[in-house]
Amino acid sequence: MAEIVIVENADAAGELVSDAILSLVTRKPDAVLGLATGSTPLPSYRALAAKVESRAVDVTRIRGFALDEYVGLPVEHPESYRSVITKEVVEPVGLTPELVQVPNGDLATIQTAGDDYEAAIVEAGGIDLQILGIGRTGHVGFNEPGSSLASLTRTKTLTEQTRRDNARFFDSIDEVPVYCITQGLGTILRARHLVLLAFGEAKADVIAAAVEGPVTASQPGSIIQLHPHTTVIVDEGAASKLVNIDYYRHVWANRFDWEQL
Repeated sequence: MAEIVIVENADAAGELVSDAILSLVTRKPDAVLGLATGSTPLPSYRALAAKVESRAVDVTRIRGFALDEYVGLPVEHPESYRSVITKEVVEPVGLTPELVQVPNGDLATIQTAGDDYEAAIVEAGGIDLQILGIGRTGHVGFNEPGSSLASLTRTKTLTEQTRRDNARFFDSIDEVPVYCITQGLGTILRARHLVLLAFGEAKADVIAAAVEGPVTASQPGSIIQLHPHTTVIVDEGAASKLVNIDYYRHVWANRFDWEQL
């Protein structure tokens, strides 16, 4: 069963996630992080940047792999995930830019980009801690409903719901790309620790489906039930439809002193 942690708000989640990352880096200075984009992980990245600065932590050997990228969007575009990861993670935290990779959405090489990305992750030794958000369609990464549970990095067509949700980052929905390249569900499951974040009542249904529903391609987030080390961090709104919420609180309150995320 995934570990379910219910927190007051996204900032409290950010404290937990940043502590987990720093603990990992203490043990493994060249740790490999899987990096999600969007608004959900931002408090975690901000908390990590603040702690790295205040504690003078050396993060220059950390390696990173972004979950996904738009296809056909120039890397210099402010909403390309290369630009977003650079602005929101690499620069504030002080990571080494050359050690942080993003899937290649260039149309000229898109046919081989998925295989190339998989090979790069394997060469790095695999992802130690993968940060995940979850969309209102239940997607993790850009694995929309119907994605194979064994899928690897590949191109996908975004649902109109996802495009509408992401339109807030663009001038209009017409500018939101139709295609993406994303780590697959099988790729995500290879990470050694999954940390799924969700906040607000709008995510309550997909969190309930991911945590307590059947494992199904119709709810891609449900793959977390197949992983031996998953932590789900949610606020009260996102947790509001969990049937076993009292038990999750009980488990978290009575964990062993030596247990970490």
